Amino acid sequence: MGEQPAPVHPFILFIRLTRPIFLLGGILLYMLGVGMVHYLGLAIDWTTFWLGLGCVVMIQMSAQYLNEYFDLPADANNPNRTLFTGGSGLGEGKGLGRATPLLAALATLTVATVLIYALFQLHHVNQVVGVVFVLAILGSVFYSVPPLRLVGTGYGELTASILVANLVPAFAYLLQTGAFHRLLAMTTFPLTSLHLAMLIAFSLPDYSNDLKYNKRTLLIRLGWQRAMNIHNLLIGLAYLLLMLAIVEGLPLRLAWPGFLSMPIGIFQIWQMTRIASGGPTRWQLLTFTSLALFGVTAYLLAFSYWTG
Repeated sequence: MGEQPAPVHPFILFIRLTRPIFLLGGILLYMLGVGMVHYLGLAIDWTTFWLGLGCVVMIQMSAQYLNEYFDLPADANNPNRTLFTGGSGLGEGKGLGRATPLLAALATLTVATVLIYALFQLHHVNQVVGVVFVLAILGSVFYSVPPLRLVGTGYGELTASILVANLVPAFAYLLQTGAFHRLLAMTTFPLTSLHLAMLIAFSLPDYSNDLKYNKRTLLIRLGWQRAMNIHNLLIGLAYLLLMLAIVEGLPLRLAWPGFLSMPIGIFQIWQMTRIASGGPTRWQLLTFTSLALFGVTAYLLAFSYWTG
């Protein structure tokens, strides 16, 4: 008889359940919002910075846990799971209890509420910040939780893209300044386009499994051929929006680093076009490239604000 694999420590399993690579994206976009404050020459309140960052991370974690809990049947039987898609695969019977993600979500939502209350006590939460926080909470919860369960309606991807690419930088900026700035829209809308393209790419390996479980993702609603074309258009749209932002007054020294990710975008479009025409499906590479395209572009734009 062969040796049984050694059991994995529950803490390691919980880290895998959390999928920290996605938390890095939220942290990066939070840094983008604070980078705008730095670029404008305004003072950064570092206590507020850390409390706000903690709030963003807690909301992200709660969204991840809720998605794991309510998507367990489809996740557990997904044969095409990749490093970035298809859930963690750590459902019931895989080392963690069935209720673990739900309890973790309740805990992280509680911590997020405590942190926003602390910010309120520091007089850093005005009506605008409060609205953004409530929208973030509602979007994170109802992305997975019935009866809305946006992830299964075709609107989940758009909701997630707005939450991550628009609201996180806005939340970071508003906590420091209390008011919107035109730089937010100029910088984040191209990222929203790339994030939505990334989620379409993430849905492709799960297509057959989502059909089986009647999970009406954006990819299912559009059909795979149309969704692939829209994916490619969204990548091109991101750079077009960045060019339009320059025309509308975004300083070139802030915008041009974003174009450095264009070779990744071209490669991603080539991969998608190749798959659509019947080429080999290298899901790991496709999903990694889509993540890299969004992450590298967000990093380059954030870097330009911190060093501009």
